[in-house]
Amino acid sequence: MTFANRHIGPDTDEQTHMLKAIGYASLDALMDAAIPEVIRWHGSLNLPAAASEEETIAELRAIASRNRVTTSMIGLGYYGTHTPAVIKRNVLENPAWYTAYTPYQPEISQGRLEALLNFQTMVTDLTGLTTANASMLDEGTAVAEAMTLAKRASKSKSQVYAVDADTLPQTLAVLRTRAEPLGIRLALVDLDAGASLPDEFFGLHLQYPGASGAVRDHAPLIEAAHRQGALVTVAADLLALTLLRAPGEIGADIAAGTTQRFGVPLAFGGPHAGYLAVRAGLERSLPGRLVGVSKDVDGAPAYRLALQTREQHIRREKATSNICTAQVLLAVMAGMYAVYHGPKGLREIAKRTHNHALTVAGSLAAGGVEVAHAAFFDTVTAVVPGRAAGIVAAAAAAGVDLRLVDADRVSVATDETTTDAHVAAVLDAFGVPASEAAECGAQPLARSSEYLTHPVFSSHHSETSMLRYLRKLSDKDYALDRGMIPLGSCTMKLNATTEMEPVTWPEFANIHPYAPASNTSGYEELVSTLEGWLAEITGYDAVSVQPNAGSQGELAGLLAIRGYHRSRGDEHRDVCLIPSSAHGTNAASAVMAGMRVVVVACDDAGNVDLSDLHAKIETHAANLAAIMVTYPSTHGVYETSIADLCAAVHEAGGQVYVDGANLNALVGFARPGKFGADVSHLNLHKTFCIPHGGGGPGVGPVAVRAHLAEFLPGDPLEPGDHHAVSAAAHGSAGILPISWAYLRMMGPDGLAAATGTAVLAANYVASRLREHYPVLYTGSGGLVAHECILDLRPITKATGVSVDDVAKRLIDYGFHAPTMSFPVAGTLMVEPTESEDLAELDRFVAAMIAIKGEIDQVAAGTWPKDDNPLRNAPHTASAVTADEWEHAYPRSVAGFPVGVDRTAKYWPPVRRIDGAYGDRNLVCSCPSPEAFED
Repeated sequence: MTFANRHIGPDTDEQTHMLKAIGYASLDALMDAAIPEVIRWHGSLNLPAAASEEETIAELRAIASRNRVTTSMIGLGYYGTHTPAVIKRNVLENPAWYTAYTPYQPEISQGRLEALLNFQTMVTDLTGLTTANASMLDEGTAVAEAMTLAKRASKSKSQVYAVDADTLPQTLAVLRTRAEPLGIRLALVDLDAGASLPDEFFGLHLQYPGASGAVRDHAPLIEAAHRQGALVTVAADLLALTLLRAPGEIGADIAAGTTQRFGVPLAFGGPHAGYLAVRAGLERSLPGRLVGVSKDVDGAPAYRLALQTREQHIRREKATSNICTAQVLLAVMAGMYAVYHGPKGLREIAKRTHNHALTVAGSLAAGGVEVAHAAFFDTVTAVVPGRAAGIVAAAAAAGVDLRLVDADRVSVATDETTTDAHVAAVLDAFGVPASEAAECGAQPLARSSEYLTHPVFSSHHSETSMLRYLRKLSDKDYALDRGMIPLGSCTMKLNATTEMEPVTWPEFANIHPYAPASNTSGYEELVSTLEGWLAEITGYDAVSVQPNAGSQGELAGLLAIRGYHRSRGDEHRDVCLIPSSAHGTNAASAVMAGMRVVVVACDDAGNVDLSDLHAKIETHAANLAAIMVTYPSTHGVYETSIADLCAAVHEAGGQVYVDGANLNALVGFARPGKFGADVSHLNLHKTFCIPHGGGGPGVGPVAVRAHLAEFLPGDPLEPGDHHAVSAAAHGSAGILPISWAYLRMMGPDGLAAATGTAVLAANYVASRLREHYPVLYTGSGGLVAHECILDLRPITKATGVSVDDVAKRLIDYGFHAPTMSFPVAGTLMVEPTESEDLAELDRFVAAMIAIKGEIDQVAAGTWPKDDNPLRNAPHTASAVTADEWEHAYPRSVAGFPVGVDRTAKYWPPVRRIDGAYGDRNLVCSCPSPEAFED
């Protein structure tokens, strides 16, 4: 059996049954009817023929072998770390964690929400600030978000942002990218040279410790900035903060950085969980996701995402950030690393790291080598006039990579994995003997406050306890390892084990993003090949995998359009047309790229209103930069007008951006780069099988036609005018083997079959449910694309049963709900994908039909509107087995609805959560154990 047969759920007989149900003789006939001929592509993808799983693993082994794993002492925000085996096996390699979705249905996400609350508590404790979010994409984007947060929260009218010259260079590159379109001017402040702060500035960014390793007392500078009305961000190393005073203790308003060194592999730059924390008063301006504590209908404490976590859908072009995702899987790992080691264990790791740096510094000084800074944590910069390159080469010959700062300086960074032998090799490269450890000048900045005092950080230090804690949390959650997650727009499909296997190989996991090119030829081959395959699939000419989320892919694509117009002297072209149905990040990304958003209406069928489109083009033709459209549409329809739309925008001088969120309905049948689009971002965590991981990691490559290629993101450490949207040149490179393996094993025929089956599954579900729930939008012949929208608004109007009620009742039936109220309020958007077999599709259909029967009983008055299985859903085991039962329906209906397998019942850990209460009462760190007492 081929891999494609393993990946695609319905076999030939099941597909025949499904096709018969919707009235088509073959998959090709269905696709011919569904996809407009104006975009239909009848060729064959120029990709290698499908390889077996065994052949693919062998090929990836050969590629991985071309990476050279050395001891990295480069630093710059990326460090060697030991991933505890219990966390590696039971989180990173565990489908209960990596196949989970974003916790928008909190009742079935309590495990990962608790894990994220641990992460947030870890960050707030170590930074000394009051509120942290549930992670950012990386340190560079976290710092960039801190800058824009400071801009909107500061009372200063200045457009100047002061930046420590000792900032990590990749962070500085991302700051430059994000500042320029917003009209923010960066002012570098060289603290070593005694430079003063600008006369006016709205914010100040400080690196702690600095990129050079220097540890400085920033308190006086922070106080001076506050006197000028500026907000201060400190980019802090969390491991260093176990020994150094916390940013909050020296007056910082914001802290940002990465948690990579807390057990998350280097992975050539990612994925890693960035962090962002704020002082009291700034929490409601915090971008990204925030886990808070609310309560369920019984008053029991329960976790949920708090109010601002989907602001893009509410505020759109007025959103203050385009970040709608996180790095959940990596944040869980980092948080569990802190749980496993506890405060004492983390401090011991930090001391061991620091002591190795002290030995390096003391030996260098004793050997006559100048050490640049007296105070440091883990990074020692040596001044060696004219000798730097030779020393770096000598260390490399011994298997240790150091950082070549310039011709006269070398940096040595120690970490958790550093040994005495590594230190000896470094000193040998410098030509000095080992000597006494140096005295460190950071003692006045030593931390005296406690951290990680919550019991969770002192309860699971044995492997037995940790293993059981992880199992307890994962048992609370619903992920793809339990059943279908039919989320429209999100494409939750099989993440095959063979695809996942290479991620933890040392040759992929243990490579520093700035390792010498001689060490990374395997990665470069992998990236180049994958980018080429993605270009072939989409019909574009060039691809960059640097963006580490779909939102960052959007930004990169819009910046490419902006760069193109500016190169032609068309700086005035700044209007971006966006249909009213678009994903909220589209508008937010356009604003971040320096564009003005003009909304285009949609007609009653959910299509872009062509008359309104032409009117808006006519009004803004002179200033038109771009249009952003999703194809198939956000409503799940293949719009026939897409070619006309592209032509009209091009005629007016604009560029066409096609959001690739729905590419799972196109691969092998249509290519955006050939039907009129100029740029798209792709979601590798949707179409190309990188797991969602509970809400991250993701990869959002940007694909462009040839005229935009020179404006793609560039390496943040390379000089030039290119922009960098992520801190590493290839973004989250460590998970690219997943998509590489998927494409290699599927081959051109398998990819087309997957697309056809996804469209078949959506139409099968739509046809089975149409008589029970209206299907809101359809295209040619009454067909949908890869998803369908079920309209519950008439039901709600007639019975009072809401879309929330149906979503929560689906939990009792053993399902994750479809996407709720997007893109249309009061609806459910269903995307079954190609990976669910007929039995699972029928199980979902049966559940939805049974729920409609329950709604009918409410409508008939059999059950009261305020006391029925839908209004009270979901039902916990505790509720169903309580001594008293006063509801109008029996316990069996509550806990075991028709069709539910009593031997494999999923029980949610909490009942319906009070979202409004949680928004009014933000609690964003671990509550005391007493809060959970009965």
